[in-house]
Amino acid sequence: MTEIEYLDFEKPIEDLMLNLQQAEQLGREGIEVKQTISDLKKKLEAKKNEIYSNLSAWQRVQLSRHPQRPYTLEYIEEIADDFIELHGDRTVKDDKAMIGGWAKIDGKVFMLIGQQKGKNTKMRQHRNFGMANPEGYRKALRLMKMAEKFNRPIVTFIDTPGAYPGLEAEERGQGEAIARNLIEMVQLKVPVICIIIGEGASGGALGIGIGDRVLMLENTWYSVISPESCSSILWRSWDHKEKAANALKLTAHDMLKNGLIDGIIDEPTGGAHRNVNFMYDSIKKNILYFTIELESKSTENRIQERIEKFGSMGAFKE
Repeated sequence: MTEIEYLDFEKPIEDLMLNLQQAEQLGREGIEVKQTISDLKKKLEAKKNEIYSNLSAWQRVQLSRHPQRPYTLEYIEEIADDFIELHGDRTVKDDKAMIGGWAKIDGKVFMLIGQQKGKNTKMRQHRNFGMANPEGYRKALRLMKMAEKFNRPIVTFIDTPGAYPGLEAEERGQGEAIARNLIEMVQLKVPVICIIIGEGASGGALGIGIGDRVLMLENTWYSVISPESCSSILWRSWDHKEKAANALKLTAHDMLKNGLIDGIIDEPTGGAHRNVNFMYDSIKKNILYFTIELESKSTENRIQERIEKFGSMGAFKE
């Protein structure tokens, strides 16, 4: 079993875990420590409840970036009975930061699309840290239109620090590619479910985020800008990233309260990486549930509801 990595704010939990492991080792050596172990377990549970029930926006951002958190390909491999990856945008190249293809989930065929980061330095470079170029968004759109042609539902997995901001990406039309996806996705004739599984930054996330149902995992974030970038613009320093995270209202609970998403998928205590099998099962159940719900509606009603949902965002009355 892989040893869990602890974040800075989880240090008290890590210390108690180490004390508990040491006490259990003494127990295996024949020393009477039953009461000590019992007390440590109670303290550990209390500390977990104290920390994880009062997470700040910045702490949730940290959890969304945890290096052991499941990424798109892991979800696809675990929830799909079969997956055939499709490549290329038919114009420039195959963007490794954006993956997609046909998959079967409980015998039903879906088009699954998502941003893929990497588990180690080599793979992060290969996947460009989950930051897609224009060809990535054009590949995603090509696959969506293919799904529409064969009348298959679409599921997108969002996890990106943003679209790639390099000069070459802008030269090849990054803004146009994302904008094209927005206008095309809102008109797709098949059900579209979007799930934010990690970071949901700016247009990079929105480029595959227009769906009939937009869901967020509990410890993820979705915003026009990252806390660090917001802090650097407003205060000329990253030192105020925690303050920026609170002000941005970027957590799943903030987004649901403001009517910008349709639901929250609970995570295990401590984050998705603490019990990946629970997360795989939960994601799969949500996909199947919302697919049945959306397929019960007519194509015209789905499209109209999608247009009205996104068209009403940002509207307010004084």
